[in-house]
Amino acid sequence: MKDRGRGKKGQDKEAGGTGTLLEARGRAPRHSTRATRTAGQRMRSRLLDAASALFKSQGLNGTSISAIAGAADAFPSQVTYYFRSKEALFVEAACRDMLHIAERAEKAAARARTPEAYVAALVDSVMRADGLPLFVEALVLTRQRPDLVPQVARTIERLHAEGARAYGGEMMRHGWQTRRPADASARRFWTIALGVALEGHALGRSPAAMASAMLEAVGRMAGTDASATGAKPDLRLVQDTSTSSVPNRRGSS
Repeated sequence: MKDRGRGKKGQDKEAGGTGTLLEARGRAPRHSTRATRTAGQRMRSRLLDAASALFKSQGLNGTSISAIAGAADAFPSQVTYYFRSKEALFVEAACRDMLHIAERAEKAAARARTPEAYVAALVDSVMRADGLPLFVEALVLTRQRPDLVPQVARTIERLHAEGARAYGGEMMRHGWQTRRPADASARRFWTIALGVALEGHALGRSPAAMASAMLEAVGRMAGTDASATGAKPDLRLVQDTSTSSVPNRRGSS
């Protein structure tokens, strides 16, 4: 009888322990959620890296979803799971590459010692980037795919904002005098860059020819002539892209 009592008690304890274990398993630990999210981010990054390389070498039409998956050591279903379609993946890869192009151009231009060298370094770095044609193609693609417009729009606005920040910072650091507000200069630069790239790649021009055409179109963005009082040039960095422009008091833009 005592053995049976101990057995029943043991069974009750065991059952209670099992119930507690099942409840614990039913609640997903937070670290598991973070691990899943991190794994997903890594997979997206691998797919973007593989897609970018294939799109640059074979183009959008020459690249298949299965080829992208194979290069990323993934399954084709993972491509559509994370990006919905090959075109959406193409646009996101092109946008990511474009932001990297802008970052590299800023770093290259930061070594310049004159306004002319600064602009030349920016132009040369952007026009020679192998990812620039992909972004131009992405711009054209959005005419047939309105669902892809937001990705491109966000990228362009970020190019403008980051460009204004970098340009304004360099003007202040060197004491150069800007001809236009920083945000206006950044928007003008990227508008010209994308226009020259669109025309140049459509006509089969070389990066050197496009850089030359862009330098001519951009002209003089800044100068070293200081004011009589030695005051700092008027600059306005972009903090909120929705804020209206403030005119430059030193002259018309």
